[in-house]
Amino acid sequence: MKSLPYFCRGAVVRGFGRGSKELGIPTANFPESVVDNLPSDMKTGIYYGWACVGNSDVHRMVMSIGWNPFYKNTKKSMETHIIHTYKEDFYGETLSIAILGYIRPETSFNSLDALIKAIHNDIEEAKKQLDMPEHQKFKDDDFFSTSKKEIMNGH
Repeated sequence: MKSLPYFCRGAVVRGFGRGSKELGIPTANFPESVVDNLPSDMKTGIYYGWACVGNSDVHRMVMSIGWNPFYKNTKKSMETHIIHTYKEDFYGETLSIAILGYIRPETSFNSLDALIKAIHNDIEEAKKQLDMPEHQKFKDDDFFSTSKKEIMNGH
């Protein structure tokens, strides 16, 4: 995909409330305005990259872009699972992400367990990809330090 790497940021909004509760895999959701501005050549599916909440550290992430066929969503969403444990929710905080690669297309699953297993496989694949030097360098990209400076200065 020509659009990768793709950098974006936005305020974390409430999603469908399934990530933490139903799947045990919390996700941070972007507002529709961020989803609507995705490049037209970015197909739906599962991606990996780096994420930063507010002015905190940069962590690995895996992201679903699409309609989540298992749940038959009618609105396209961008749901980011940051591979890090946060003690509390961060709704309203600025989420900055760098999407670096594509793992697989969206698909429906026969059961919730199959969906959860696939997400865990996606997380492992993201970790493996993000350990590669060509992806590691993006963790220190100016995009993340710029967002931290803006947040600290109240912009």
